[in-house]
Amino acid sequence: MKLTDTRRLTGPSLLLDGPGAIAEVACEDAQARPLADAWETHLRALCRAVGWPAPHTAVRIYSGGASLAFAAPTDALYAATEINETAVGAAVATLGGDAAAALEGTGQMHPTGDLIASVRDEQNPALLALEQASGPRGVPFLWDDDEASVGLGAGSQTWPVTALPSPEAISWDAVRGIPTCIITGTNGKSTTARMVGAVVRASGAVPGMTSTDGVVVGSEMVERGDYSGPGGARTALRDRRVEVGVLEVARGGILRRGLGLPNASAVAVNNVDEDHLGDYGIDTVPQLAEVKFVVAKALGEGGALVTNWDDAHCRREGQRLAGPLAQRGAHIVWTGMTPEALPEGPAVSVVGGWVVRRGASGGWTRVVEVTEIPAARGGAAKYNVRNALTATGLSHALGIADEHIARGLGDFASDVETNPGRGNVFRVNGATAWIDFAHNAHGLRALVETVQALPATRRLVQMSHAGDRSDREIRAIAHTLHALDAAQYVVADMPDYLRGREPGEIPALQRDTLLGLGVSPEAIQEAPDPASGVRQALAWAEPGDVLMLMVLARREEAIRAIREAGGVPA
Repeated sequence: MKLTDTRRLTGPSLLLDGPGAIAEVACEDAQARPLADAWETHLRALCRAVGWPAPHTAVRIYSGGASLAFAAPTDALYAATEINETAVGAAVATLGGDAAAALEGTGQMHPTGDLIASVRDEQNPALLALEQASGPRGVPFLWDDDEASVGLGAGSQTWPVTALPSPEAISWDAVRGIPTCIITGTNGKSTTARMVGAVVRASGAVPGMTSTDGVVVGSEMVERGDYSGPGGARTALRDRRVEVGVLEVARGGILRRGLGLPNASAVAVNNVDEDHLGDYGIDTVPQLAEVKFVVAKALGEGGALVTNWDDAHCRREGQRLAGPLAQRGAHIVWTGMTPEALPEGPAVSVVGGWVVRRGASGGWTRVVEVTEIPAARGGAAKYNVRNALTATGLSHALGIADEHIARGLGDFASDVETNPGRGNVFRVNGATAWIDFAHNAHGLRALVETVQALPATRRLVQMSHAGDRSDREIRAIAHTLHALDAAQYVVADMPDYLRGREPGEIPALQRDTLLGLGVSPEAIQEAPDPASGVRQALAWAEPGDVLMLMVLARREEAIRAIREAGGVPA
């Protein structure tokens, strides 16, 4: 038995509906249930010792381990992790194990007196008072180690956690929430969020958007980097310019910390497929789907879950959640490419070349022609048609009029400025270069379908991958892209993302896979990095060729190479 991780949960998560602490323990399958039972016994005793009531606990047992979580006060979560570590160690000892060895490198046993002191030192009564005053008033409350805020965006006020006002000192009429949506899924999160952002701008409001590329307020990038976690949500939603929140949320953030926004007007799950399996005991796609659909915990009265009827995992989770959502006054908006296949009720689909939506009472309303959505490439980019369906459902749930939805989707070009690395297309000396960030089989299948529809004299495919994926996943990428039946393949290394691999190891795996599929050695080039691969592809290309370039790193350098070769947006 070994403690592998201990951390705070700062928002709704897979196991809890609010803040708490969670421990991950690796153990033999037969040890998991006895360990969990012993942990709960010791946890209750420790909570009693520090003056806390009997905790709400949650246990998830998986192959090779268990997640052990309990709800804890917002102002004492670091102390809660120490309590959790100690409870795990005591449970290991109860089962005859070595507690010190089990906790070594990750946690430690804490004497009861030290735990009492930790709780006392961390407590912030003013923070709890503000949190408790916000709830009954229906005012959103956000907090972190440094700041706390009531209200969102243009209706927010923020203070240092060391200088919080009393609830009586706050003018509650001056603070309020704003419309907000949360978007997750295996693929299409960033594009969908940017589509909704374009719609919000078309409506005349200022969006605050978070994604794996950064935080954008209006059209200004205020922070660069991966801001798809709770920190990004707080950054966007504390900016007083923001009138609508549009938050991309990734699987990792949900598992590590929970949702950064506990309440939202609408949430969406685009799709669920194999990606990032193996973290925190999430080993199967159905388990991954449960993680994605944690976003539904943010919905209350009038809220909408927008999800994909055509995706089996989304369909199953949506059907599972329909009853609980209805009890909270929320509802599901189904999206799908085949309108007659959709169940009754709110939905978004395509009819006669139009994106259409349907309310609870039935009857389709036209919103925008597919050919008027640049990102859809005349309908050839079906994955972006699907993203547009989700964006339409979310935008309507946010209260935005159809005319503004149509204008926003029409304004969204999906070029390197508006949607970098997602379906950016260039004309280069008579050839077509399609650059994308897709990095899993699900996303690549959608791209292959799109690129196959483009007329081409010859095709070239460039591929690469980060080193933290399994050999099977890396080979699967090559297998998926082989379906394009290209005349030339470029396998590029990713020296900035080896993550434990040797230089050249990933290109060798992909080259070996292609050779096994019958590709001749002469049809495979190797490149030291993605940008160099793009240069090699451009040197090979002739008029009429189509280049499908998977650029997962050094994207700006790759775009620069295309422009220096005379490339212009197509």
